[in-house]
Amino acid sequence: MAETPDRVQDPWGARTPYAPGTPWPARTDLHLAPGVTEDQVERWVPAASVLHSNGDAMDIAVRQGRIVGVRGRAGDRVNRGRLGPKDLYGWQANASPDRLTRPMVREDGQLRECDWDTAMGRIVDRSRQLLEESGPGAFGFYTTGQLLLEEYYTLAVLARAGIGTHHLDGNTRLCTATAAEALKESFGCDGQPGSYEDIDHADTIALFGHNMAETQTVLWARILDRLAGASPPRLLCVDPRVTPVARRAEVHLAPRPGTNVALLNALLHEVIRRGRIDHDYIERNTVGFEELAAAVESCTPRWAAALCDVPAAAIERAGELLGGAERLLSTVLQGVYQSHQATAAAVQVNNLHLIRGMLGRPGCGLLQMNGQPSAENTRECGADGDLPGFRNWQNDAHVEELARLWNVPPERIPHHAPPTHAMQIFRYAEQGSIRMLWISGTNPAVSLPELARIRSVLAQERLFVVVQDLFLTETAQLADVVLPAAAWGEKTGVLTNADRTVHLIEKAVEPPGEARSDLDIFLDYAARMDFRDQDDGPLIRWHDPRSAFEAWQKCSAGRPCDYTGITYERLREGGLQWPCTAERPEGTPRLYTDGIAYAHPDACESYGKDLVTGAGVEPVEYRSLNPDGKAVLKAAEYLPPHEDTTPEHPLLLITGRTVYHFHTRTKTGRVPELNAAAPDVWAELSPEEAARQGLADGDLIEVRTPRGAVRARLRTTAMRDGTVFLPFHYGYWDTPAGHRPADDDGAGRAANEATVTDWDPVSKQPLFKTCAARVALIARRDTTPRSQSTTPAGSRT
Repeated sequence: MAETPDRVQDPWGARTPYAPGTPWPARTDLHLAPGVTEDQVERWVPAASVLHSNGDAMDIAVRQGRIVGVRGRAGDRVNRGRLGPKDLYGWQANASPDRLTRPMVREDGQLRECDWDTAMGRIVDRSRQLLEESGPGAFGFYTTGQLLLEEYYTLAVLARAGIGTHHLDGNTRLCTATAAEALKESFGCDGQPGSYEDIDHADTIALFGHNMAETQTVLWARILDRLAGASPPRLLCVDPRVTPVARRAEVHLAPRPGTNVALLNALLHEVIRRGRIDHDYIERNTVGFEELAAAVESCTPRWAAALCDVPAAAIERAGELLGGAERLLSTVLQGVYQSHQATAAAVQVNNLHLIRGMLGRPGCGLLQMNGQPSAENTRECGADGDLPGFRNWQNDAHVEELARLWNVPPERIPHHAPPTHAMQIFRYAEQGSIRMLWISGTNPAVSLPELARIRSVLAQERLFVVVQDLFLTETAQLADVVLPAAAWGEKTGVLTNADRTVHLIEKAVEPPGEARSDLDIFLDYAARMDFRDQDDGPLIRWHDPRSAFEAWQKCSAGRPCDYTGITYERLREGGLQWPCTAERPEGTPRLYTDGIAYAHPDACESYGKDLVTGAGVEPVEYRSLNPDGKAVLKAAEYLPPHEDTTPEHPLLLITGRTVYHFHTRTKTGRVPELNAAAPDVWAELSPEEAARQGLADGDLIEVRTPRGAVRARLRTTAMRDGTVFLPFHYGYWDTPAGHRPADDDGAGRAANEATVTDWDPVSKQPLFKTCAARVALIARRDTTPRSQSTTPAGSRT
């Protein structure tokens, strides 16, 4: 097998064209450390990616106790052997010399290394003190989208039934909360209806706010291969930037940020006006069509064009594309989820599929995508503001079922109010009611909005902050206790991707120094706290990944995310899609092939919310609306964004990703190939906007909003005028400043210095894409030669 060619310049690799209805051809990607050949690899260990949400399956190459490379798994259903640039090169971060190897505690204002007993003793002492003085409401847990299922489930049990706190959420709140909420609003329950295999059959693919070419390179390669084959699909792209996806689209709509609902209402209007709806499907499987049709009746393309600043004719062409599709696949991501009226917009995409009857058949798929590798596990295990197994916190029978599983009284599981979302957790910490915040595997000092505020919250004397991570991140530098965690490839467990495919990641090498897996850390804490069930036995009875997985299987049994037919042994052969049971031993490619399974009032995960206000729907109201458990067609009126442009701030700031980095670069920034490809933050304007501002490529500019500012080199690129783009990955761990801007005026390199503390009323997801901004010249470009950040295939997107 040959070494894979350089994938920095070409993130998607060589084409393997194929026709609709035929299998995607395999192509095995491989990258090994310099000087290592395949015959020198001692072991290949199964794994899947933790640097994006696609779930690409791979084998880890091990030699002399070290990871020395990776290769794609050609037989796996997700990637058929392909790997993206973050997978091919990212494993090198494990061996970074600055990995955390011993616990640390804060003494006299400084973090100092110590042993595990000292660190855990300090956490346990503070926990017992707070439980006695303030009760469980004084505890907050903020986790990630990168742990493994067994770790999330253990965290959920110790937080909910051990401590008894409402305050548990993940940084999936920043990326996938709207996906979960939109699915609950339409189908009564989380769970992706579609499958990646729908790409193999679709004749039309619509990407709403989803720059798949950079966020999920292997999935985009699958589409590229369809485009290169016979009978290629037609593409619709909705994105304010001219991304690689937009350049391949038959129709590209670039709406003004904050107007997604107006655009989608117009698309619904066009599909209904043209009669391109499946009346029989609507009658059998949905409620609410008359209300939806009435709501969008006046939402003409001309009306939407005035709001979205998109030509009415282009909206009409998009309506023709959607209405004419015989096999429609839609994907949705952060361009919708992190924007104004996020859930309302995502639900309208669901509505498009429901009124067209485009669900449950090959090529008829809907993927409310994830942004993180194990975001699906966060949601299904209850580590993100839900109850485990997609149970409904308002349904007493669901709470009692959990109580029986955990052998605790139902009242011990907090369910008197909605679980606390991440933005509210930090507000409670700011106000002082949360006194201990345990942060695992995430870096809010770079990833949350309005960073000056977040740093001030984490730095409070009264807040006891615990951070467990791989590196001394910007957040860890503000902690009272830092716990060194094992990385991917250094622990065992399962990971579930965005189309419900479960993969096994096995331990390939030992973690460095005294670092421990997140599961071991949570189990150690539970044992030291001596959490007990109602029979005075240990609350958490499992002790390793396999026994934790078996406990989760019992929790998932009979629920939509049923894992009872999945075993570690079966996963060694390749990924399986849940639900996977004795009746469906090969897994379930698509949901809703025969009706809407989990929308019944007795089974649903949620009774829903008002799409405009976020107010919860009462159980009796839901029963009246949907007694038979059908999909709900929910309309939403367009409302203007909370923050709009002004003469002082005439631009709209949007943030996003680059193909070469993941989140706050704690791993990818330590990988030579990836860091060299995109070493520093930049800002993007259209050439016309830059000219109006008197700016040129390479100028150092300041992007300022009412919250803060970012300084970055300018790139002019094809995108809509009046908009400025910043990648959000860059923080301060690799700068002399350490964890905050060094400039006296507070201008930094982290995009979230400038973003707004605001969130969607339904999903509570922060709004990173509707901030009023202005730009100013700081210095003209340096005319001396300097390295340039690389972007895919030489593009400026």
